[in-house]
Amino acid sequence: MPWVGRDAPWRFTADRRSVPVQAEQATSSGRRSGWLLHVSVQRVVPDLLSRSLEDAKGFYGRVLGLEPVMDHGLIVTLADPGRPGAQISLMTHDETAPIVPDVSIEVDDVDAAYAAAVREGAEIVHPLTDEPWGGRRFFVRDPGGNVVNVLGHR
Repeated sequence: MPWVGRDAPWRFTADRRSVPVQAEQATSSGRRSGWLLHVSVQRVVPDLLSRSLEDAKGFYGRVLGLEPVMDHGLIVTLADPGRPGAQISLMTHDETAPIVPDVSIEVDDVDAAYAAAVREGAEIVHPLTDEPWGGRRFFVRDPGGNVVNVLGHR
């Protein structure tokens, strides 16, 4: 488990990005090990599987007032016009991955997040991939079985 918190050691690079710093971590057995991982989450968006994007867009528009802010045909992202950060994505399928994820989490350093998931021994559902649309991402299964799309933009 990474050591995080107010007193955790971390540093910024010249371009103001935070970077992981090796840190000691006390475990229940009293041994010390681990890495501090400081990845900044930029955005969290639930991904909903939909049989009909048109029906789903209409439903969320009429019931919640959400409007399309991105439409790539097989994925549509809807947002609240007054709070554009409040979003959901609707998907029929994923073009390059074997499954529709449950949630997408955009981070500032997808490579660091991937390395942490591998160190954790987490199940990688879709490998770290540079996508044709400009994203870099991987899918990981959390302990509850949810598939998380961890992504960044190049």
